[in-house]
Amino acid sequence: MARYRYLTADVFTDVPFGGNQLAVFPDARGIPEHRLQDVAREFNYSETTFVYPASDQAHTRRVRIFTPGNELPFAGHPTVGTAHVLAAIGDLALTGDTTRIVFEELVGPVPVTIRSEGGAPTFCQLSVAKLPEEGPTPPSREALAGVLGLEPDDLLDGEWAPRGWTCGVPYLFVPLRDRDAVARARVNVAEWERALAGTWAPEPFVFAREGERAGSDLHGRMFAPAFGIPEDPATGSAAVALAGYLTRRDARRNAGGTLRWRLEQGFEMGRPSILDIEADVARGDITAVRVGGGSVIVCEGTMMVRG
Repeated sequence: MARYRYLTADVFTDVPFGGNQLAVFPDARGIPEHRLQDVAREFNYSETTFVYPASDQAHTRRVRIFTPGNELPFAGHPTVGTAHVLAAIGDLALTGDTTRIVFEELVGPVPVTIRSEGGAPTFCQLSVAKLPEEGPTPPSREALAGVLGLEPDDLLDGEWAPRGWTCGVPYLFVPLRDRDAVARARVNVAEWERALAGTWAPEPFVFAREGERAGSDLHGRMFAPAFGIPEDPATGSAAVALAGYLTRRDARRNAGGTLRWRLEQGFEMGRPSILDIEADVARGDITAVRVGGGSVIVCEGTMMVRG
């Protein structure tokens, strides 16, 4: 039995006990492959990351990401939080107020920018390895209303009809008429299994185009039964895919430049999270997408892992 150091952080927040929880093993070498899923299930956070030396010298680290149920090719809050943790404990050398690194993830190389003050990280922002892509037509509005415990009229239609998008992990974006409808959403597992399980984008992300806090543009919730996550407090991989959905419907895209949105998530869970989303657009097409936020280290310890 060997001991392995871990740290936990709250991600997409600047205060402890907000945001999305993350466990990080800064040096996972030696943890048996067949134990990685067991370790993630033991924490039972939305995600746990395992960090290894990069396979390419041009990159910074290799990062593997596990939910309690499976390994992910890419995820936002684990990428942002892992960068913050490694920088905060000195495993990554900061090069000034801005440090640029690259993580190797299953989706490909993921660039991350770390902003710091006084030698400490304050904000981390990832750039997607895979630009947003739209998926096939989802189930009907009536079927989705049944999945979410809502009335069909709670779901928008027409230009703002539900659609699936991905930047490596597919999500089904379901715009609702207001924050009250977002707060009332509850996944009916039987209806989810009937209508969404096994589809291209089985994870519903509901949102309203209004914020609770000043400066916020969107208020959302993400449910992920297929990942073993009843609800996620902050989902960076969904935020960057959401940029594809929003840009398609944003008249500003025709002028080009950078579009920005601030997303609230996790408020109904008592873990308020703030995600800052950016999309670079040229001639109406997305050329880059980023999401960033703050993180706070909460605790540190060691885990005993058997072979």
